[in-house]
Amino acid sequence: MTTHKSEVKIMPRAIVCEDTILRGDITISGGCVLHPSATIIAESGPIIIGENCIVEEYVTIAHRIPPEQQISGDRTPVLVIGANNVFEVGCHIEALKIGERNVFECHSSVSANVKISNGCVIGAGCHLTGAQELPENTVITGKNCLQREALEKQSSHTLQLDFLRKVLPNYHHIRKATFDPKKIRSQV
Repeated sequence: MTTHKSEVKIMPRAIVCEDTILRGDITISGGCVLHPSATIIAESGPIIIGENCIVEEYVTIAHRIPPEQQISGDRTPVLVIGANNVFEVGCHIEALKIGERNVFECHSSVSANVKISNGCVIGAGCHLTGAQELPENTVITGKNCLQREALEKQSSHTLQLDFLRKVLPNYHHIRKATFDPKKIRSQV
């Protein structure tokens, strides 16, 4: 297990519930919503979560690189999670790469050797293991985790984001933004 400096950066407009578990070097971009009891662990290097992602209850996102894929030297691998992803209740994600506009449905899991491109859906209860890279717009469904190409584009989750931004602060303590880009610009 590699140890890294623990630093959490929360951008303005992000809603991060106080009882979210955040360990390691994590950047949460503006517009993201992290529900209570979500866990994000940056063990093998930093995690950067793109804008407008939703991370629901009991989700675990971990950056754990398998020993056979670890890079020697000073280069610390970064897990960049693209914008507009939805991680539904109870999913467990350790993917090496996550693109944009993906949906990880309830209780799905993705192992550390998997790369997810853009517009993919990992169906409820589906488990992806072994080294693989999903092509764009892939849908994994059913108890046998059958794979097919999506017939239509993913619908936007903007209404859900707007609702959560209004409701969550009424029922949970919210972490304050810890990073202000305006201060950086004024120092330059």
